[in-house]
Amino acid sequence: MKSLFLRSGAVLACALTLASCGGGGGSLYISGSVVGLTQTGLVLTNNGGPDLVVPAGSTTFVFNELVGNDSDYKVLVKSSPPSAVCTPFSNTGRTSTYSINTVVIQCITNTYDLGGTVTGLKADGLVLINGSDRVAIANGATSFKLSKVADGSAYGVTVLTQPTGQTCTVANGTATMGSAAVNNIQVNCI
Repeated sequence: MKSLFLRSGAVLACALTLASCGGGGGSLYISGSVVGLTQTGLVLTNNGGPDLVVPAGSTTFVFNELVGNDSDYKVLVKSSPPSAVCTPFSNTGRTSTYSINTVVIQCITNTYDLGGTVTGLKADGLVLINGSDRVAIANGATSFKLSKVADGSAYGVTVLTQPTGQTCTVANGTATMGSAAVNNIQVNCI
């Protein structure tokens, strides 16, 4: 008799615990991984249920609402960050007896051109850099372009190698990329 009360109490405690986690309808989680999320604004839904806001920098997510065995799931991106496109993969199916952790949300941040003007260049050898990106500027060039930079990422264009017999300086070379191309960097050579 004593063990019957203990077992009943344990079952009740488990049921209350699951119910407090939103688990009135099941005991399985829907979760997965997030790749490339660098900014805020990602919102997911499962079967049109409550929104799940995923913070910037997250690499995983878990829906709070538990689902039952043999339940359909369909994880969708309700909204992406303003400067990115997020796409779900392996996001639909039916549960069995295990939680789902195979959904992948891939976010790709928009990238924009980085460049500007060159004045006074009368020699060879000028090399500009932005991080590990480098570009050699030809004698007489009036403009330059480096590799695209992701929205929200810092950039810092500097002179790596001066041209023969000249000194070049960079103006407007350091900032954070916004949501449009940057073409106002000035390289002046004397």
